[in-house]
Amino acid sequence: MVHHQAFRFRLYPTAAQIILIHKMFGCSRFVFNHFLTKWNASYKETGAGLSYHKCATSLPALKQDFNWLKEVDSIALQSAVRQLADAFDRFFRKQNDAPRFKSRKNPVQSYTTRYTNDNIAVRDTELKLPKLGWVRFAKSRELAGRILSATVRRSATGKYFVSVVCEVDIAPLPKLNTAIGIDFGLKKFAVSSRGEETDNPRHLRKQERRLARWQRLLARRKQGGANWHRAKRKIAAIHEKIANSRHDFLHQLTTRWIRDNQTICLEDLQVTYMLQSGNLAKAISEASWSTCRAMLTYKAKWYGRTISVVAKDYPSSQLCSICNHRNPEVKCLSLREWDCPECGTRHDRDRNASVNIEREGLRLAAMTA
Repeated sequence: MVHHQAFRFRLYPTAAQIILIHKMFGCSRFVFNHFLTKWNASYKETGAGLSYHKCATSLPALKQDFNWLKEVDSIALQSAVRQLADAFDRFFRKQNDAPRFKSRKNPVQSYTTRYTNDNIAVRDTELKLPKLGWVRFAKSRELAGRILSATVRRSATGKYFVSVVCEVDIAPLPKLNTAIGIDFGLKKFAVSSRGEETDNPRHLRKQERRLARWQRLLARRKQGGANWHRAKRKIAAIHEKIANSRHDFLHQLTTRWIRDNQTICLEDLQVTYMLQSGNLAKAISEASWSTCRAMLTYKAKWYGRTISVVAKDYPSSQLCSICNHRNPEVKCLSLREWDCPECGTRHDRDRNASVNIEREGLRLAAMTA
């Protein structure tokens, strides 16, 4: 089955290419902000915003007024208009907040261009991009499928990356008769119904002392100075290391679950509401349960697996996995082991919950099959 897959590589542009990349950042940002201003004004005056077609057709006239817009990739400017229209569509569907103006002070900048007439291509360790020509990149893997678009991004650490989206024909994995229930937690990142326990790597906690030290140095230095910028880049590098370590851990774990199981049963955790807890918010945010679920969802779609999500009000921890007796005392999070008052079975809280999640998930999956 054909799916969209992104391939991310690090770019090593020349000095001249860096100047042109920054021009495209600025022009794309200018176009986005220009039409956002018009969109807001139209909504204030008439009660209705603009449309992608109306903005896109007025783009040539904007280039006549600002000749420097002609120096950059025209498709990147059209993509900026498309991003604004998509942002408003999501806003009206209540999926996100209203679009905001982009700032040149944001250390993370990007622009997107689309494939047309072989304007994006790969040759050995070089990538061809519109206006930039051939750019050297770290080819960590081969591109597959038909190229659709490319997004060039500058990270907060000053590195340049490109994400190439391709249309790839991904073959489903062979079907299995195995299923697994997963109970996410904080002490243990995940406990499976097979008894497998995955430790919580706590990537943020490992870097917390270094991060706090550089944040103190940043606060003491004069804003805008050379040492201030150095400390800011150091903080960004630490955050980048944390994010990379976290994503590497989650990718390896989710790929293993997808390869070894046909059905993966999860609990529908309401992370947004759980983050409102002052005591556990930091630990919950660090665990990245939502990211793990998102990875499992798209990988299951790629490889023909099933994700079954158990309702948030299902009492997985309170039910005895042997006799199905419900023990309300288990609501207390400090109770890690308990004896069933009905059948006398001694349960580990997380293992028992994962078994119940698997059972309920398989039941729900059979109903929707």
